Amino acid sequence: MKQNHFEEYLSTRFELKNIQMKDEEIWSADLISRSDPSQKILIVNGIPRFVSSDNYAQSFGLQWNRFKSTQLDSASGQPLTFNRFWNNTKWKPRELFGKKILEVGSGAGRFTEILLEAGARVTSFDFSNAVEANFQNNKEKGDLFLFQASVYEIPLDLKQFDFIFCYGVLQHTPDPNKSFDILYSGARDGCKISIDYYPKYSWPTCWTTPKYFWRPIAKKIAPEKLLRFIQFYIPLWLPFDTLIRKIPYFGPKILAYVMIPCWNYTHMPLTRRQRKEWAILDTFDALSAAFDYPKTGDEVLQMVLRTGQENVEVFSGSNGYVANLTKGK
Repeated sequence: MKQNHFEEYLSTRFELKNIQMKDEEIWSADLISRSDPSQKILIVNGIPRFVSSDNYAQSFGLQWNRFKSTQLDSASGQPLTFNRFWNNTKWKPRELFGKKILEVGSGAGRFTEILLEAGARVTSFDFSNAVEANFQNNKEKGDLFLFQASVYEIPLDLKQFDFIFCYGVLQHTPDPNKSFDILYSGARDGCKISIDYYPKYSWPTCWTTPKYFWRPIAKKIAPEKLLRFIQFYIPLWLPFDTLIRKIPYFGPKILAYVMIPCWNYTHMPLTRRQRKEWAILDTFDALSAAFDYPKTGDEVLQMVLRTGQENVEVFSGSNGYVANLTKGK
């Protein structure tokens, strides 16, 4: 954490003690609450830790630190995250330049990279220790303040942000509606908010049917053990999955009933090695999460409208449903 980030975001609530510096970063220190001196928050490896890493998001910490660069455009050589971000948020790069944006659920920082490239002043957090992967990936790319915290106890005033961005997160929280309510109620009028949400289908699909069939068992398996099993079977199954998936019309329908989870992105311009790595990563992501509550498009719309927000755009995006809104308009 840089000194100027402490002064801007945390100094009114905390004072710094036992500071150790590294490469102009506050690498290790204690944040002592000004209102309750018995409350101490640790800064570890340059990142304030408002929660323990031993929590329900532990599997996400494992996957993003193990596959820290897999989905970054700078690593894949493809504008996959770039296109997903701009096509789904419908924001413009000139809107973000110099603006303060809160990224809720950073993962390894695939979207953080895009935000920083646009010249935004990015504050990003995650419930898991995936923040460590994001720090390694993006600490030199722009104005980035990272911390580890829960969406239910964000240690900042949300009204200071011009944009709030939350993709791939809400469905993995214990109470998605409450999670969205916290972000919406905390935001100032005029703040632009973009969220996405996993889709719920009433018919079999090659993605969701195997996933939700196996999840009750898979999510109970120790993350390391589950990842090893997926690393074993995906390379063996992927060629067969690819052949079936390419059968016109019937291929995806067949895979819906084969019941072998496999996130095989044949439609993406990835090399064979990259496609295998993405398949292992996203199959683990799908099966290991402690919580996974998909919604229909109407349910996503109602989640937003119940806050009193009148104008919202909900549409089918790159990874489920996207909801874009400007608070109070």
